[in-house]
Amino acid sequence: MALLENWQKWTNFLGANVETAESTGMSKKAIQTTAFQIGDYLAKNVDPKNEQERVLSDLWSVANEDEQHALANIVVKLVKQKNVH
Repeated sequence: MALLENWQKWTNFLGANVETAESTGMSKKAIQTTAFQIGDYLAKNVDPKNEQERVLSDLWSVANEDEQHALANIVVKLVKQKNVH
């Protein structure tokens, strides 16, 4: 996954997809749930490709489920903010 090798490309991709989801009427809750599911999938199946992904992976691995949901929500917030600028 070349997209995962560059943090900037990855966050831009996520931000654009969050924006698309919102513009098509997807609820904030549905976006948060999807972000959690993607985070869980990546943590279990994809080796981090850069320092930022390694940090997220390490945080995910020590977090309980509530904390993982919070982390996923924070990532959504981050990519939305980066996509605005």
